[in-house]
Amino acid sequence: MGALSGGGCHGSFWGWRSDEWSRPRNRRQRRDCKSDGVSDSAGSNRSSGYRFPIKQAVTAGSLALTGDTIAQVQARLRRRKESALRSDEDIRHAIFSDHDWLRALRMSSYGFLLYGPGSYLWYQYLDRTLPDPTVPNFLLKVLLNQIVLGPSVIAVVFAWNNLWLGKLSELPRKYQKDALPTLLYGFRFWIPVSALNFWVVPLQARVAFMSMGSIFWNFCLSSTMSK
Repeated sequence: MGALSGGGCHGSFWGWRSDEWSRPRNRRQRRDCKSDGVSDSAGSNRSSGYRFPIKQAVTAGSLALTGDTIAQVQARLRRRKESALRSDEDIRHAIFSDHDWLRALRMSSYGFLLYGPGSYLWYQYLDRTLPDPTVPNFLLKVLLNQIVLGPSVIAVVFAWNNLWLGKLSELPRKYQKDALPTLLYGFRFWIPVSALNFWVVPLQARVAFMSMGSIFWNFCLSSTMSK
């Protein structure tokens, strides 16, 4: 609107000035313009404050790809366990043949676009709201990680997988069949991992520590998605 008004906050409207504006009204107008400028500046700062966490996204995408690759190779080796693998060439063929690259892309894009940025924002939020390294804060972080982040991750990855497969109509049945067992299995893995992460691992190393745990978890998720 400032471009249209020719700088209306300075007492002009499309270049027209009038002596009919009283001084009190001018003062009120200046105050309004000043407050608008402050609010616009604050809004601009808030909007420009978020930056896509590319490092965390790339890390999560790479680890999701690693976990999916391990899951695919393990499944192929299990299927071919009874066949005769007599040479190293046969073993290499069993490992690298028939790789489902679309499945790998599904999991890596989930890690890059959703899990990496989402978990980064989540841990930032926890550190802001519970900054003191006390026992109650530690226990609350572990609890929130399981009851908020865990179900959210499972819900999102199931929906993402079914969206790629064009099977969103089957999503409720997928939730009923696999969501709760996956969540309970995740509790057994992530509760001790989260406890170590928040209590023992220093802040600067937490992302790396959780990322190493994510390789195993991505393997479990990828195996569940392929059922």
